[in-house]
Amino acid sequence: MAESMSMGASIRKWVVENKLRAVGCLWLSGIGGSIAYNWSQPGMKTSVKIIHARLHAQALTLAALAGAAAVEYYDRSVKKTDEMTHSVRLD
Repeated sequence: MAESMSMGASIRKWVVENKLRAVGCLWLSGIGGSIAYNWSQPGMKTSVKIIHARLHAQALTLAALAGAAAVEYYDRSVKKTDEMTHSVRLD
C-alpha cells in the first residue's frame, strides 16, 4: 500500500524540486497583486505606482528566497540525520 504524504510534506517536496519556479511564481503574483492594489490608490503617478509594485515584489522575492533556503537547509539536515541513523550498526 502506498504511503500518503501530508500536505506540508508534499508542498515542501515540490518546493525543493522546483525552487526557481516557486520563487518566480511568487514574484509574478506579488507584482500583479501590488500593481492591482496601487492602481486603486488615487493621487499617485503611474511611475510611482510601478516603482512601488516593483519594490513590494522585490521584498516578497527576498522572503521567498529565504524560505526556499530554509526548506533546502531543513531537507538536507533531515537527510543527513537519516543517513547517520541508517549507518549506525547494532553489533
